[in-house]
Amino acid sequence: MNIIITITVTALVVLYAGLFKAKKALLPITLLGLLTALGFVAASWNTDQVYYGMMQMDNFALAFSGITILGTLFIFLLTQDYFAKDSENIAEYFTLILFSLAGIVIMVSYKNMSMLFIGLEIMSVCLYILAGIRKGDFGSNEASLKYFLMGAFSTGFLLFGITLIYGATGSFDLDIINQYLIGNYQQLSPLFYPGLILMMIGLSFKIGAVPFHFWVPDVYEGSPTLIMSYMSTVVKTAGFAAFLRLFSDTFAPLHDFWLPPLMVIVCLTLLIGNVTALFQKNFKRMLAYSSVSHAGYLLFSLIALTANSANNVLVYAAAYTFASIIAFGVLIMVKRTTGSDHFDSFNGLARKNPFIAFVLTVAMLSLAGIPLTAGFIGKY
Repeated sequence: MNIIITITVTALVVLYAGLFKAKKALLPITLLGLLTALGFVAASWNTDQVYYGMMQMDNFALAFSGITILGTLFIFLLTQDYFAKDSENIAEYFTLILFSLAGIVIMVSYKNMSMLFIGLEIMSVCLYILAGIRKGDFGSNEASLKYFLMGAFSTGFLLFGITLIYGATGSFDLDIINQYLIGNYQQLSPLFYPGLILMMIGLSFKIGAVPFHFWVPDVYEGSPTLIMSYMSTVVKTAGFAAFLRLFSDTFAPLHDFWLPPLMVIVCLTLLIGNVTALFQKNFKRMLAYSSVSHAGYLLFSLIALTANSANNVLVYAAAYTFASIIAFGVLIMVKRTTGSDHFDSFNGLARKNPFIAFVLTVAMLSLAGIPLTAGFIGKY
């Protein structure tokens, strides 16, 4: 709980600092708040605290909270002067990212389905605004509208699924639902099966898995590059954590039921995400389709469900998050210099800046899963 309070207080302090035009203090305050939150993550390790049966700060939640907070911290390091040309007051941008991060921490630590919905909505509302943060940019406005419509659509699926499961079990609590499945495995309520499938569809929308990925390329391409890096790394990692907590634990007794549709989703995601990325001429759009394919790799851990599934996803999510942030950081630098994010903009990068070219190469090799990189270790 201290983690969420720290992030929320930091967001409010940053917002008020913006009112007093303390522009130079925004980044230090934000970084200090995130480092403090990371300190609480470390201090809470192995405590397994439960808050009124609604949230559980176990090691699973703390590990994913740590990855998302650290990823957000690195993204904030890329914000220096990034929004200066768009607005004189950038405090609201920092605040929205921090509030969405608070929702993410709730998402990865929920013990009750109502908290999953609350965390998801806190995160999503902030992201709808961030996607359209450039008011004068038609692409950004289009991205915001598409994201809002598809987000509302997917939330409807998720909420309907939660409602059906509540109708079958009489509870939102994950432990009670799990006990219901174990005790009534042979005679489950007919409401439970469609509820589970609807929740799978809703969460697949959120993480951009095929065939629920159609919003991803347009929204990611239209959003500001920095916001896209946040959405495709930190937000996606949080979505997987929510998916994993639900299906690897609560719904584990029904593994044989939800495995076939999940296998179809994984196969389509890997195939379409990777193949479509090959035909892109825009680096930003290519990374968007790459994020779709990585959704398949992360979901793959649920197919072979073992005691180490959470650890496997954690390692891969960390490798994917930080490799993607590096790639987006280089893209921001290149676009600032050339004014374009097409592949042609990277011509001669090794000659102009060998170090940046080397860093980008390592990041892309990691995303591809080439041996000796973190991405390969995660896939292995």
